[in-house]
Amino acid sequence: MSVDTKLPFDQEYVTNFSKDRQEPEWLTNLRVSSLERAEAIDLPKPDKTNITKWNFSSFEHEKAVSADTNYDALSEKVRELVGKEENANTILVQENGGTVFARTQDDLAKQGVIFTDIHTAVQEHSDLVEKYFMSEAVTADENRLTALHAALLNGGTFIYVPKNVEVKVPLQAIYVQKGAAGLFNHVLIVAEANSSVTYIENYASENSSETVANIVAEVYAADGATVNFGAVDNFGEEVTTYVNRRAQVTGRDAKVYWSLGQMNDGNTVSDNTTFLVGEGSYADTKTVSIGRGKQSQNFTTLIKHYGKNSDGQILKHAVMKDSASSIFNGISKIEKGATKSNGEQTERVLMLSDKARGDANPILLIDEDDVTAGHAASVGKIDPLQMFYLMSRGISRKEAERLIIHGFLGPVVNEIPIESVKEQLIEVIERKVY
Repeated sequence: MSVDTKLPFDQEYVTNFSKDRQEPEWLTNLRVSSLERAEAIDLPKPDKTNITKWNFSSFEHEKAVSADTNYDALSEKVRELVGKEENANTILVQENGGTVFARTQDDLAKQGVIFTDIHTAVQEHSDLVEKYFMSEAVTADENRLTALHAALLNGGTFIYVPKNVEVKVPLQAIYVQKGAAGLFNHVLIVAEANSSVTYIENYASENSSETVANIVAEVYAADGATVNFGAVDNFGEEVTTYVNRRAQVTGRDAKVYWSLGQMNDGNTVSDNTTFLVGEGSYADTKTVSIGRGKQSQNFTTLIKHYGKNSDGQILKHAVMKDSASSIFNGISKIEKGATKSNGEQTERVLMLSDKARGDANPILLIDEDDVTAGHAASVGKIDPLQMFYLMSRGISRKEAERLIIHGFLGPVVNEIPIESVKEQLIEVIERKVY
């Protein structure tokens, strides 16, 4: 039996919310139509995970007030994520959807680069945002959660990189969820022809109570563009998370690299999909996760090939502790006509408890003959010989387990091309292991 999913919000509320934020008419209309749609369509149906009883309706939703806050006023936890103030030159920090700290280098604006919060973007760059916002990679009518996302959007970031512009410094965003506030965050990245950009995001909770995080990210890459997208998700135990990160790689020889640390402590359903449309397009997805406590998670990574000579790589490593349960789906789909394409994937899960459950499912769906594809998967416990070897040299069981976990996740973590994401992941892994 499903839990009550009726929301305490109606069309009047959504309309007023949009008008209070002085949003353009197209977004107001999208909010209203999406709220109507949410009542008629189903939740997403991740393979082997029943989410109908998960909390997607118990949260607070209010207009976050943006404020310019100096570095010292940020919480200690946020300052740790930001790093030293002198190094925080291209960064955006939001709390419950409101911007509390932002810095952007002047030379980026001179090159035509836009790096701003989604609220400002829809006001100052309305036509550009409307062209891409939930138009192709993710649409509002996919399921109830994408519809609710469009209706209740309250935070996020917009990045636009013009043709032939190389953004040499990483653009960073930190999103903090506090209390019972629901976070409906949208990240939209548009990379024009022969441009390049690296974007890093962190999600974290402070003093959270039962609530929802509904996250959508869209990446659009044109001819010859390169987008590096790094993320570390670290929501608290009381936060039910839906995260949908997708890329539309339409350009010839365009590339998108995903580096994802999915470290939430609450129930999580994740969709990471890349559409390789352009000839010679490329996608590389690296994901690490640690499940603990009683949480339930479902991670689906899909690379869908349409373009000839496209190449998709999936690498996922996870560690399961306590009574946690996680499903890891890897899908390489090669459509008819995508000749000379290549799809490779590996999923590995390390089990640390008899009560934990990890299920790795590599899937190849091939509709074209002239391609190459392969997969590998494993689920297993710590090798007792490894434990014996380490403990026989005076290392405690706890420390030996820690070393084995780092060794297991290392092949993924060490391959992540974004150094700051790698460092943050290592720190989170340390906290979750202990």
